[in-house]
Amino acid sequence: MGKEERSEVEDFAAAADNAEVIDEQVAGEVPAEDKEAQGAAIDEDLSPEEKLARVQEELARKTVEADDYLNRLQRLQADFENFRKRNQKEREEMIRFASEGLICDLLPVLDNFERALSVNGDEQGLYSGVEMIFRQLNEVLHKEGLQPICAVGEKFDPNQHQAVMMVESSDHEDNQIIDEFQKGYTLKDKVIRPAMVRVAKSS
Repeated sequence: MGKEERSEVEDFAAAADNAEVIDEQVAGEVPAEDKEAQGAAIDEDLSPEEKLARVQEELARKTVEADDYLNRLQRLQADFENFRKRNQKEREEMIRFASEGLICDLLPVLDNFERALSVNGDEQGLYSGVEMIFRQLNEVLHKEGLQPICAVGEKFDPNQHQAVMMVESSDHEDNQIIDEFQKGYTLKDKVIRPAMVRVAKSS
């Protein structure tokens, strides 16, 4: 036999071996439906006691899973409750000490008031001290967003002014503010106290 013939025979033998291996692999792959069918067939072969034991085993496994889920849920509920309490406490402390910064800024003003009141027999010194306190207080409140509302000479605005008196005047325009009894203020563009004013009306 020549070399070429021996080579062809060897190739054919190798191909046959590969085909057998593939057939064995294919035969070993069982679809899921067939596995379920096989399991059902096996269950039919079990005695009632064996079937009961298998059901009890499956029930025990599911019970363990249910207990695990319950424990996880309880831990999550505990974590959430702790978070809620901590968040509520932080919010209460924030509300309680919201004015802490403002109070600290006002402490020097309080100190200056005490110094001004301790001046005896020096009216000019007392006036200068009070004037300094007033300026310092205005600076602190301005930093916090407090702004006075313009009134005298302005047109009456019911959103910012409160008219406590209307007077006839030929020297002013109708609804023009001619006097201010109490200054009004806005805090960060919100009116916290309207200005109390006297308003002119055409005669």
